[in-house]
Amino acid sequence: MSKKPTKVRLGISIGDINGIGMEIIIKSFLDNRMLDGCIPIIYGSSKIASYFVNQLNSNHGFKFNIVKKPEDALSGKVNMLHCWEEEVKIEPGKSTSTGGKYAAISLKLATEDLAGGKTDVLITAPINKHNIQSEEFNYPGHTEYLAAYANEENPLMILVSEELRVGLVTGHIGIKQVANAITIDRILAKLSVFNKSLIQDFRINKPKIAVLGLNPHNGDEGTIGDEEKNIIIPAIEKAREENILALGPYAADGFFGSSIYTRFDGILAMYHDQGLAPFKALSFNQGVNFTAGLPIVRTAPDHGTAYDIVGKNIASENSFRHAIFMAIDIFRNRKAYRKLTSNVLSVE
Repeated sequence: MSKKPTKVRLGISIGDINGIGMEIIIKSFLDNRMLDGCIPIIYGSSKIASYFVNQLNSNHGFKFNIVKKPEDALSGKVNMLHCWEEEVKIEPGKSTSTGGKYAAISLKLATEDLAGGKTDVLITAPINKHNIQSEEFNYPGHTEYLAAYANEENPLMILVSEELRVGLVTGHIGIKQVANAITIDRILAKLSVFNKSLIQDFRINKPKIAVLGLNPHNGDEGTIGDEEKNIIIPAIEKAREENILALGPYAADGFFGSSIYTRFDGILAMYHDQGLAPFKALSFNQGVNFTAGLPIVRTAPDHGTAYDIVGKNIASENSFRHAIFMAIDIFRNRKAYRKLTSNVLSVE
Protein backbone atom coordinates (compact mmCIF):
# COMPACT_ATOMS: atom_id res chain seq x y z
CA MET A 1 0.00 0.00 0.00
CA SER A 2 1.25 3.49 -0.84
CA LYS A 3 1.95 5.73 2.11
CA LYS A 4 -0.44 8.67 2.51
CA PRO A 5 1.48 11.95 2.01
CA THR A 6 2.11 14.04 5.12
CA LYS A 7 -0.11 17.09 5.40
CA VAL A 8 1.61 20.33 4.43
CA ARG A 9 1.63 23.07 7.10
CA LEU A 10 0.40 26.29 5.52
CA GLY A 11 1.43 29.63 7.01
CA ILE A 12 -1.06 32.24 5.80
CA SER A 13 -0.61 35.99 6.25
CA ILE A 14 -3.90 37.92 6.23
CA GLY A 15 -2.82 40.97 4.23
CA ASP A 16 -4.49 44.35 4.65
CA ILE A 17 -7.15 43.96 7.34
CA ASN A 18 -9.42 46.36 5.45
CA GLY A 19 -9.16 44.40 2.20
CA ILE A 20 -10.65 41.11 1.04
CA GLY A 21 -7.89 38.96 2.58
CA MET A 22 -9.87 37.50 5.48
CA GLU A 23 -12.95 37.03 3.30
CA ILE A 24 -11.16 34.91 0.70
CA ILE A 25 -9.32 32.97 3.42
CA ILE A 26 -12.59 32.09 5.17
CA LYS A 27 -14.35 31.22 1.91
CA SER A 28 -11.44 29.01 0.86
CA PHE A 29 -11.84 26.81 3.93
CA LEU A 30 -15.64 26.62 4.12
CA ASP A 31 -15.22 23.35 2.23
CA ASN A 32 -13.73 20.86 4.73
CA ARG A 33 -12.14 18.91 1.89
CA MET A 34 -9.55 21.69 1.72
CA LEU A 35 -8.13 20.28 4.96
CA ASP A 36 -7.42 16.83 3.50
CA GLY A 37 -3.87 17.66 2.41
CA CYS A 38 -2.91 20.57 4.61
CA ILE A 39 -2.92 22.15 8.07
CA PRO A 40 -3.68 25.86 7.68
CA ILE A 41 -2.30 28.34 10.21
CA ILE A 42 -3.64 31.88 9.78
CA TYR A 43 -1.45 34.66 11.21
CA GLY A 44 -3.83 37.30 12.52
CA SER A 45 -6.41 37.89 15.24
CA SER A 46 -9.55 36.01 16.20
CA LYS A 47 -11.39 39.32 16.69
CA ILE A 48 -10.71 40.40 13.13
CA ALA A 49 -11.54 36.93 11.85
CA SER A 50 -14.84 36.90 13.77
CA TYR A 51 -15.74 40.27 12.29
CA PHE A 52 -15.42 38.91 8.76
CA VAL A 53 -17.16 35.62 9.57
CA ASN A 54 -20.14 37.66 10.79
CA GLN A 55 -19.92 39.90 7.69
CA LEU A 56 -20.28 36.84 5.50
CA ASN A 57 -23.41 35.69 7.38
CA SER A 58 -22.04 32.17 7.21
CA ASN A 59 -24.51 29.46 8.16
CA HIS A 60 -21.77 26.85 8.24
CA GLY A 61 -20.81 27.39 11.87
CA PHE A 62 -17.32 28.30 10.71
CA LYS A 63 -14.82 28.49 13.55
CA PHE A 64 -11.09 28.90 13.98
CA ASN A 65 -9.00 26.81 16.34
CA ILE A 66 -7.03 29.39 18.33
CA VAL A 67 -3.34 28.60 18.92
CA LYS A 68 -0.40 30.44 20.47
CA LYS A 69 2.30 28.79 18.39
CA PRO A 70 2.32 26.80 15.14
CA GLU A 71 3.28 23.59 16.92
CA ASP A 72 -0.18 23.64 18.56
CA ALA A 73 -2.03 23.62 15.21
CA LEU A 74 -4.45 20.72 14.82
CA SER A 75 -5.03 18.62 11.73
CA GLY A 76 -8.58 18.89 10.41
CA LYS A 77 -8.97 22.43 11.80
CA VAL A 78 -8.48 25.95 10.46
CA ASN A 79 -5.98 27.28 12.99
CA MET A 80 -5.67 30.94 13.95
CA LEU A 81 -2.39 32.05 15.49
CA HIS A 82 -2.81 35.21 17.57
CA CYS A 83 -0.29 37.83 16.42
CA TRP A 84 -1.61 40.64 18.64
CA GLU A 85 -4.03 41.08 21.53
CA GLU A 86 -4.94 44.76 21.25
CA GLU A 87 -8.17 46.06 19.78
CA VAL A 88 -7.71 47.07 16.16
CA LYS A 89 -10.02 49.39 14.28
CA ILE A 90 -11.37 47.79 11.11
CA GLU A 91 -12.43 50.16 8.33
CA PRO A 92 -13.52 47.93 5.44
CA GLY A 93 -12.61 49.25 2.03
CA LYS A 94 -10.30 52.00 3.29
CA SER A 95 -6.55 52.35 2.98
CA THR A 96 -5.27 53.18 6.46
CA SER A 97 -1.94 53.12 8.26
CA THR A 98 -3.51 50.64 10.69
CA GLY A 99 -4.31 48.27 7.84
CA GLY A 100 -0.70 48.42 6.68
CA LYS A 101 0.74 48.05 10.18
CA TYR A 102 -1.06 44.80 10.97
CA ALA A 103 -0.53 43.38 7.49
CA ALA A 104 3.22 43.80 8.13
CA ILE A 105 3.00 42.16 11.57
CA SER A 106 1.16 39.16 10.14
CA LEU A 107 3.65 38.78 7.28
CA LYS A 108 6.69 39.16 9.54
CA LEU A 109 5.59 36.47 12.01
CA ALA A 110 4.49 34.09 9.26
CA THR A 111 7.85 34.55 7.50
CA GLU A 112 9.83 33.99 10.70
CA ASP A 113 7.99 30.74 11.44
CA LEU A 114 8.51 29.56 7.88
CA ALA A 115 12.23 30.33 8.11
CA GLY A 116 12.34 28.47 11.42
CA GLY A 117 10.82 25.33 9.91
CA LYS A 118 7.60 25.63 11.93
CA THR A 119 5.55 25.80 8.73
CA ASP A 120 6.23 24.39 5.27
CA VAL A 121 4.96 27.05 2.86
CA LEU A 122 3.71 30.64 2.89
CA ILE A 123 0.54 31.92 1.24
CA THR A 124 0.11 35.69 1.36
CA ALA A 125 -3.18 37.56 1.15
CA PRO A 126 -3.03 40.95 -0.64
CA ILE A 127 -1.35 43.97 0.91
CA ASN A 128 -1.57 47.64 0.00
CA LYS A 129 1.94 48.48 -1.19
CA HIS A 130 1.58 52.10 -0.06
CA ASN A 131 0.14 51.92 3.45
CA ILE A 132 2.40 49.04 4.52
CA GLN A 133 5.54 51.14 4.08
CA SER A 134 7.48 51.82 7.31
CA GLU A 135 11.00 51.66 8.71
CA GLU A 136 10.52 47.90 9.13
CA PHE A 137 8.91 47.34 5.70
CA ASN A 138 10.59 49.39 2.99
CA TYR A 139 10.01 47.18 -0.05
CA PRO A 140 7.94 47.44 -3.25
CA GLY A 141 6.07 44.23 -2.37
CA HIS A 142 6.10 40.68 -1.01
CA THR A 143 8.63 39.44 -3.58
CA GLU A 144 11.30 41.94 -2.63
CA TYR A 145 10.63 41.59 1.10
CA LEU A 146 11.02 37.81 1.03
CA ALA A 147 14.10 37.99 -1.20
CA ALA A 148 15.77 40.39 1.25
CA TYR A 149 14.79 38.19 4.20
CA ALA A 150 16.29 35.14 2.49
CA ASN A 151 19.33 37.16 1.31
CA GLU A 152 18.59 36.15 -2.30
CA GLU A 153 19.50 38.64 -5.01
CA ASN A 154 17.58 37.10 -7.89
CA PRO A 155 13.94 36.30 -7.10
CA LEU A 156 11.58 35.73 -10.02
CA MET A 157 7.90 36.60 -9.96
CA ILE A 158 5.98 33.99 -11.96
CA LEU A 159 2.26 34.25 -12.66
CA VAL A 160 0.86 30.75 -13.11
CA SER A 161 -2.39 29.34 -14.45
CA GLU A 162 -3.27 26.08 -16.18
CA GLU A 163 -2.32 27.58 -19.56
CA LEU A 164 0.42 30.08 -18.71
CA ARG A 165 3.58 30.62 -16.68
CA VAL A 166 4.79 34.20 -17.08
CA GLY A 167 8.00 35.39 -15.42
CA LEU A 168 9.25 38.98 -15.20
CA VAL A 169 12.74 40.36 -15.78
CA THR A 170 11.81 43.54 -13.89
CA GLY A 171 9.08 43.74 -11.27
CA HIS A 172 7.75 46.64 -9.23
CA ILE A 173 9.64 49.52 -10.82
CA GLY A 174 8.51 52.52 -12.85
CA ILE A 175 8.27 52.27 -16.64
CA LYS A 176 10.95 54.94 -17.11
CA GLN A 177 13.39 52.71 -15.21
CA VAL A 178 12.73 49.53 -17.19
CA ALA A 179 15.09 50.01 -20.15
CA ASN A 180 18.07 50.80 -17.91
CA ALA A 181 17.28 47.82 -15.65
CA ILE A 182 17.39 45.31 -18.50
CA THR A 183 20.88 43.88 -19.02
CA ILE A 184 22.29 40.73 -20.56
CA ASP A 185 23.31 39.41 -17.15
CA ARG A 186 19.90 40.15 -15.61
CA ILE A 187 17.96 38.41 -18.37
CA LEU A 188 20.33 35.44 -18.23
CA ALA A 189 19.96 35.22 -14.44
CA LYS A 190 16.14 35.28 -14.69
CA LEU A 191 16.19 32.62 -17.40
CA SER A 192 18.37 30.42 -15.19
CA VAL A 193 15.98 30.76 -12.22
CA PHE A 194 12.96 30.22 -14.48
CA ASN A 195 14.46 27.10 -16.06
CA LYS A 196 15.36 25.58 -12.69
CA SER A 197 11.92 26.35 -11.26
CA LEU A 198 10.12 24.76 -14.21
CA ILE A 199 12.18 21.60 -13.64
CA GLN A 200 12.08 21.28 -9.83
CA ASP A 201 8.82 23.07 -8.99
CA PHE A 202 6.63 22.13 -11.96
CA ARG A 203 8.21 18.80 -12.97
CA ILE A 204 8.88 19.77 -16.58
CA ASN A 205 11.81 17.79 -17.85
CA LYS A 206 13.08 19.98 -20.71
CA PRO A 207 11.34 23.34 -20.43
CA LYS A 208 10.95 25.62 -23.43
CA ILE A 209 10.93 29.35 -22.58
CA ALA A 210 9.76 32.17 -24.83
CA VAL A 211 11.47 35.54 -24.33
CA LEU A 212 9.56 38.71 -25.20
CA GLY A 213 11.15 41.80 -26.74
CA LEU A 214 11.04 45.20 -25.04
CA ASN A 215 10.04 47.52 -27.87
CA PRO A 216 7.04 47.48 -30.23
CA HIS A 217 7.72 45.11 -33.15
CA ASN A 218 10.97 44.05 -31.45
CA GLY A 219 12.41 47.48 -32.23
CA ASP A 220 11.98 47.12 -36.02
CA GLU A 221 15.68 46.32 -36.47
CA GLY A 222 16.73 49.26 -34.36
CA THR A 223 14.34 51.83 -35.83
CA ILE A 224 12.28 52.02 -32.61
CA GLY A 225 14.85 50.69 -30.13
CA ASP A 226 18.00 48.58 -30.03
CA GLU A 227 17.57 46.64 -26.77
CA GLU A 228 16.57 43.50 -28.67
CA LYS A 229 19.69 43.55 -30.84
CA ASN A 230 22.17 44.63 -28.17
CA ILE A 231 20.81 43.00 -24.99
CA ILE A 232 17.96 40.51 -25.37
CA ILE A 233 19.28 38.43 -28.29
CA PRO A 234 22.80 38.11 -26.78
CA ALA A 235 21.18 37.01 -23.48
CA ILE A 236 19.16 34.34 -25.28
CA GLU A 237 22.29 33.12 -27.06
CA LYS A 238 24.18 32.85 -23.77
CA ALA A 239 21.26 30.97 -22.22
CA ARG A 240 21.33 28.46 -25.07
CA GLU A 241 25.07 27.95 -24.42
CA GLU A 242 24.09 27.01 -20.85
CA ASN A 243 21.58 24.42 -22.12
CA ILE A 244 18.55 26.60 -21.39
CA LEU A 245 16.06 26.27 -24.24
CA ALA A 246 15.16 29.94 -24.64
CA LEU A 247 13.62 31.22 -27.86
CA GLY A 248 12.84 34.69 -29.16
CA PRO A 249 12.59 37.54 -28.80
CA TYR A 250 8.90 37.68 -29.67
CA ALA A 251 6.90 40.88 -30.08
CA ALA A 252 4.45 40.83 -27.16
CA ASP A 253 1.34 41.93 -29.03
CA GLY A 254 1.45 39.25 -31.72
CA PHE A 255 2.68 36.64 -29.26
CA PHE A 256 -0.36 36.87 -27.00
CA GLY A 257 -2.70 37.75 -29.85
CA SER A 258 -2.14 34.34 -31.41
CA SER A 259 -2.03 30.86 -29.92
CA ILE A 260 1.77 30.67 -30.09
CA TYR A 261 2.02 31.18 -26.31
CA THR A 262 0.48 27.73 -25.80
CA ARG A 263 3.60 26.10 -27.28
CA PHE A 264 5.86 27.16 -24.41
CA ASP A 265 6.34 26.00 -20.81
CA GLY A 266 7.27 29.50 -19.68
CA ILE A 267 7.23 33.06 -20.98
CA LEU A 268 9.73 35.69 -19.82
CA ALA A 269 8.41 39.25 -20.08
CA MET A 270 10.62 42.31 -19.77
CA TYR A 271 8.41 44.30 -17.40
CA HIS A 272 5.39 44.02 -15.10
CA ASP A 273 2.44 45.02 -17.28
CA GLN A 274 3.87 43.46 -20.43
CA GLY A 275 3.45 40.08 -18.76
CA LEU A 276 0.63 40.64 -16.30
CA ALA A 277 -1.86 42.48 -18.51
CA PRO A 278 -2.26 39.58 -20.99
CA PHE A 279 -1.96 37.02 -18.19
CA LYS A 280 -4.85 38.53 -16.25
CA ALA A 281 -6.91 38.97 -19.40
CA LEU A 282 -6.54 35.25 -20.08
CA SER A 283 -6.53 33.83 -16.54
CA PHE A 284 -7.96 36.34 -14.05
CA ASN A 285 -9.39 34.81 -10.85
CA GLN A 286 -7.57 31.55 -11.54
CA GLY A 287 -3.96 32.70 -11.61
CA VAL A 288 -1.38 32.41 -8.86
CA ASN A 289 1.61 34.59 -8.05
CA PHE A 290 4.60 32.36 -7.24
CA THR A 291 8.02 33.61 -6.14
CA ALA A 292 10.75 31.44 -7.67
CA GLY A 293 14.43 31.67 -6.82
CA LEU A 294 13.91 31.45 -3.05
CA PRO A 295 14.70 28.59 -0.65
CA ILE A 296 11.07 28.71 0.53
CA VAL A 297 7.74 28.24 -1.24
CA ARG A 298 5.51 31.32 -1.39
CA THR A 299 2.34 31.77 -3.41
CA ALA A 300 -0.40 34.40 -3.51
CA PRO A 301 -3.61 35.19 -5.42
CA ASP A 302 -3.19 37.22 -8.60
CA HIS A 303 -5.20 40.22 -7.38
CA GLY A 304 -5.02 43.05 -4.88
CA THR A 305 -6.93 44.23 -1.82
CA ALA A 306 -10.12 44.99 -3.84
CA TYR A 307 -11.29 47.70 -1.45
CA ASP A 308 -14.30 48.42 -3.67
CA ILE A 309 -15.96 45.07 -2.92
CA VAL A 310 -15.00 44.52 0.73
CA GLY A 311 -17.97 43.53 2.89
CA LYS A 312 -20.26 42.80 -0.06
CA ASN A 313 -19.71 39.03 0.04
CA ILE A 314 -18.84 38.95 -3.65
CA ALA A 315 -15.06 38.47 -3.55
CA SER A 316 -14.05 35.23 -5.26
CA GLU A 317 -11.77 32.83 -3.41
CA ASN A 318 -10.80 30.94 -6.59
CA SER A 319 -7.34 32.47 -7.00
CA PHE A 320 -6.54 32.05 -3.30
CA ARG A 321 -7.59 28.39 -3.41
CA HIS A 322 -5.39 27.85 -6.44
CA ALA A 323 -2.55 29.48 -4.48
CA ILE A 324 -3.05 26.94 -1.69
CA PHE A 325 -3.09 23.98 -4.07
CA MET A 326 -0.03 25.24 -5.93
CA ALA A 327 1.97 25.81 -2.74
CA ILE A 328 1.26 22.23 -1.67
CA ASP A 329 2.17 20.83 -5.10
CA ILE A 330 5.41 22.82 -5.36
CA PHE A 331 6.46 21.86 -1.82
CA ARG A 332 5.98 18.16 -2.65
CA ASN A 333 7.60 18.52 -6.08
CA ARG A 334 10.70 20.08 -4.50
CA LYS A 335 10.89 17.28 -1.97
CA ALA A 336 10.69 14.68 -4.71
CA TYR A 337 13.28 16.56 -6.80
CA ARG A 338 15.74 16.74 -3.90
CA LYS A 339 15.29 13.05 -3.23
CA LEU A 340 15.79 12.20 -6.91
CA THR A 341 18.89 14.33 -7.31
CA SER A 342 20.41 13.06 -4.06
CA ASN A 343 19.86 9.47 -5.22
CA VAL A 344 21.53 10.24 -8.56
CA LEU A 345 24.52 11.82 -6.80
CA SER A 346 24.84 8.88 -4.42
CA VAL A 347 24.86 6.43 -7.34
CA GLU A 348 27.55 8.46 -9.09
